[in-house]
Amino acid sequence: MSRFRTLWQASLNATKKALAWNVEDLMPPSERYVFNFNSKEELKRWHLYSDSEYGGLSSASLEIKDAGNGLNGIFSGNLSLDLTEGSRWKMNRSGFCGMRSKKFDGFIDLDAYDTLSLKLKGDGRCYISTIYTENWVNSPAQEEDNSWQAFVFVPKDNWYIAKIPLDRYLPTWRGNVIDAKMEMNPSRIVGMSLSVNAGGGFPGAKSGPGDFRLEIDWIKALRTTQSPNDLVMFKFTH
Repeated sequence: MSRFRTLWQASLNATKKALAWNVEDLMPPSERYVFNFNSKEELKRWHLYSDSEYGGLSSASLEIKDAGNGLNGIFSGNLSLDLTEGSRWKMNRSGFCGMRSKKFDGFIDLDAYDTLSLKLKGDGRCYISTIYTENWVNSPAQEEDNSWQAFVFVPKDNWYIAKIPLDRYLPTWRGNVIDAKMEMNPSRIVGMSLSVNAGGGFPGAKSGPGDFRLEIDWIKALRTTQSPNDLVMFKFTH
């Protein structure tokens, strides 16, 4: 075969391949890791907060440890309803702790996904998953990021995969749900958090002051075919 004919055939094959593209080839993967707690480097991506910043006595820690099934994150501590004696703060409530990711370098774009999935092992308490997005709901004069929250009930002693559709996250302002119809912009996510408080949550969930412990394997974004009206689902894993 001549050199010219070889080049022509290669060009023809490339053209045929381009015309036979599959839309699936252009789709992002069906799942995307957002956080993976399998390295102590992950600790650098988070900071802790609690009511102790305002005169409360709750405390929290975040560690990466091997609890018998490889390295995982362990968010633990103690919830207290008490206040520091003589505190100058006037708190409406105490008994809360949280771990919040440090701001991403820019934004994380999850527009191609519809669900946040978390692999967790808990203590029977109800935790709060929060997604922070670029501020467009609040007044421009308010520097806080927009926050969207959903409850996550974590059954005791077994690993579970919680799947929360993004449209189940409600817009909140300083812990209170905003009574207005709003949609999250998943293409402009600036951070996430997990938190726990002594009150509220799912019926039957453990509540009140005392110790808490949540093990975290990973947090992923998923693209699913589930109906947006499905409830939060849990799947038992070994």
